[in-house]
Amino acid sequence: MNIDPIIDELLAQLRNLHFAPPVAFVYNPLEYARKGFDRYMRRYGKPPKKVVFVGMNPGPWGMAQTGVPFGEIRTVTDWLGIRETVSAPASIHPKKPIQGFSCKRSEVSGKRLWGWARETFGKPEHFFSRFFVVNYCPLMFIEESGRNRTPDRLPRAEKDPLYAACDQALLRTIRRLKPQRVVGVGAFAEKRAKIALASEPVTVGRITHPSPANPAANRGWAPRIQEELKAMGIRI
Repeated sequence: MNIDPIIDELLAQLRNLHFAPPVAFVYNPLEYARKGFDRYMRRYGKPPKKVVFVGMNPGPWGMAQTGVPFGEIRTVTDWLGIRETVSAPASIHPKKPIQGFSCKRSEVSGKRLWGWARETFGKPEHFFSRFFVVNYCPLMFIEESGRNRTPDRLPRAEKDPLYAACDQALLRTIRRLKPQRVVGVGAFAEKRAKIALASEPVTVGRITHPSPANPAANRGWAPRIQEELKAMGIRI
């Protein structure tokens, strides 16, 4: 799937944005980990898809390292078969280093999401024949303390131009992938998808976010989302 024009335009818009304290560092893996993202898109992003899952933004030990949405390193290398060179942001927080595919940390959200896909579908080709996974916002925001700051916690003056750029990129991506359904991974992604795709003939729903910070996700996330998908009429 040739998504380069969409991403290139998104990156151009994001470079003009500025974020004030408490945001101290901003990582954009679509720039420094672009090779991993491009390999993911070209290998698995051939349209049409039946269902597209939309996440919020990169996690520090997932997409921030590999460029792949929810890209827990071991799953990306062992199951998706992707391993690419990664550079680094211009400025790095010491508590959130970028080590690329050499990183030894595991992203729990990505491990749960891709682990479910692997256990349910076996081969990645079986999953991607009908499903796909993208992120709404490609930026990761880090406070001086090292704490992550999610996009929804930015002030309105910073959120509005960020959301405008990400809404447009999501809209263009969904038009390329032509799914019947879009599923937000968590409430934020569902809300942004409903706004960005209001003009599109797609049904938008949501599943529980797999983050360990979400108590519901720590009580059997995979069985929970199986039921949630079934309730939406999505056949697994």
